[in-house]
Amino acid sequence: MSLNRSEQMVLDYVVSHPDERQYWMDKVRSTSRACADDHEASLLLDGDIWSYYLERAQVVEPFRGTVLREGSKRISMRNLAEYWCRIWGVQRPKKDRGKTYDGL
Repeated sequence: MSLNRSEQMVLDYVVSHPDERQYWMDKVRSTSRACADDHEASLLLDGDIWSYYLERAQVVEPFRGTVLREGSKRISMRNLAEYWCRIWGVQRPKKDRGKTYDGL
């Protein structure tokens, strides 16, 4: 999976701050439990992560410098949301797609 620069910045920041990491682990798990699937959960988390990015840009480098240079135009955080759902989300049983052969 490839993350954009902003997603990577959020990931690096969260990994290096244990309180932030715990917050996001709990957030991802609760969102994942409340949603029917990881697709739905990642859509919700995308907006939450973007809001977090903007909030951090008010007070913390390197977020602040990036927003000053590049502006605060909406950036997708969907890849990061999907990644976090995979590593921290609720483990869902795989769907049984049935047999795809005629039994021969």
